[in-house]
Amino acid sequence: MSKYWSETVKNIEPYVPGEQPKDKKYIKLNTNESPYPPSPKVIEAIKAAAGDSLRLYPDPNCDELKETIANYYSLRKDQVFVGNGSDEVLAFAFMAFFNKGRKVFFPDITYSFYPVYAELFGLDYEAIPLDEDFNITLDRFNDENGGIIISNPKSPTAQALPLKDVEAIIKNNMDKVVMVDEAYIDFGGESVVKLIDTYPNLLVIQTLSKSRCLAGLRVGFAMGHKDLIEGLERVKNSFNSYTLDRLAIAGAIEAFKDEAYFQETLKKIITTRERVSKAMKELGFRVLDSKANFLFASHGDISAKVLFQELRERGVLVRYFNKPRIDNFLRITIGTDEEMDSLIKAVKEILKV
Repeated sequence: MSKYWSETVKNIEPYVPGEQPKDKKYIKLNTNESPYPPSPKVIEAIKAAAGDSLRLYPDPNCDELKETIANYYSLRKDQVFVGNGSDEVLAFAFMAFFNKGRKVFFPDITYSFYPVYAELFGLDYEAIPLDEDFNITLDRFNDENGGIIISNPKSPTAQALPLKDVEAIIKNNMDKVVMVDEAYIDFGGESVVKLIDTYPNLLVIQTLSKSRCLAGLRVGFAMGHKDLIEGLERVKNSFNSYTLDRLAIAGAIEAFKDEAYFQETLKKIITTRERVSKAMKELGFRVLDSKANFLFASHGDISAKVLFQELRERGVLVRYFNKPRIDNFLRITIGTDEEMDSLIKAVKEILKV
């Protein structure tokens, strides 16, 4: 610990991303990346943008990208915010809408960046326990709070809340901001974007990293009432006016335009997910109903930690969380059919079946 660190830095416990080992080639099923490349049109757009204009700053307002997203979701441009990945958008939102002295609510089993941000910004928070089946207890989110954030589909369990349940949380907290993190929404959930014009306290956050095959481009966005978007812009422009570079803007625009490619890759991932879920259940796994690009699974005869280690030795990386209540589950990203066949083969070897 450096003597030069601030008290905040000394006390925070940073987010730990999925491992990216370089000692050998692995089948990577641990970071929820798409197994498929970006649209060829995205690559063409990025190459076209990689010219003399790189000597110039990008558009700080990202107007063309905002217009593209707004048109895609039937919104206005002033209802859209863009940032350097949804993690940055989330960080700005925590600063923009949550206040010290008022507890932020989120589930106790959730995306582990939420408590990290709360602690980094000195916010009080309460982790609301999920029930024994990892479902959100809706009435607990009606208690007095200073704001709410939920992921839907839920991270890391992959389950999706019905639209009516998410709307109930939003409706019962009209004087606070309710953030819905929809990083995985395209894989089977129902988005609350359609509720934005009804609820001025709703902020929807999405990303191009998962369903649009662009984890390496780092583009995230938020949608909501124009007053919420203005709050995010105030924070962003107090940090860094140029959060997206020219290449990211060009690629992101084309990702929204190539709807056929988007639907094609989604269909492949969902089809593979359902097949692998069925195969794992036949091997004795408990697999939660997934509406994401990953599975959350547990086996009664072998611990998740041992299974994680055994798979790693066989060149297959999955995600293991050594945390209460979920320390006997693995999060398994959906890869190509060939990669998932290798996973099933390795699991059968480990289970000796």
